[in-house]
Amino acid sequence: MALGFVRPARAEDAAEIARLQLLTWRTAYTRLIPPHILDRLDKSWLTDRWLAAVASPPTPGHHVLVAVEQSEPGARAVGFAAIGPADDDTAAPTDPHRQERPAGPLAAITDLLVEPRFGRRGHGSRLLSAAMAHWSDDGFASAWAWAFAEDPATTGFLQSAGWEFDGATRGLDMDGVVVVQRRLHVSVPEREGEVRLRSTRDHEG
Repeated sequence: MALGFVRPARAEDAAEIARLQLLTWRTAYTRLIPPHILDRLDKSWLTDRWLAAVASPPTPGHHVLVAVEQSEPGARAVGFAAIGPADDDTAAPTDPHRQERPAGPLAAITDLLVEPRFGRRGHGSRLLSAAMAHWSDDGFASAWAWAFAEDPATTGFLQSAGWEFDGATRGLDMDGVVVVQRRLHVSVPEREGEVRLRSTRDHEG
């Protein structure tokens, strides 16, 4: 397994996070997202968006995390995750489960991506573990995540980590093309002792 760790994102990571998002979407989601939408995505706009998320998070419960792979001669960012409290966007517009929200504070994954060529090296699991540690620290009881219905890699990854579908679906209108997503949920274990982000490290440099 590759040596790697997860750390909080810094302002100087914004451009690299934008690059990872563009590269991953254009590599992994070409069959899901219309090509003209992928072509119109602008790295500068995404960089500004991520800089705002890192430097001025909406609440203390919002976090952007970066997965780093250590290799010679140095280390590089290979993935990222954005997490925070669940909001109205986390519920489908006609969600039959809207009135059946899990008890207690509810968190959500906004983004979780690993550059495809660095897949299957534990980076996604480390990001998910770090997210769980933050949720435990921040007092969340459960979490939601949306995944494309035709993205078995993401849904399989989340299910292998204990996430389950809750029956809610939504259709994203991408310039006239409706892309279906399904929602998964997981319980957040109560914190036992002090949970630290450093516990997600496989190697200390």
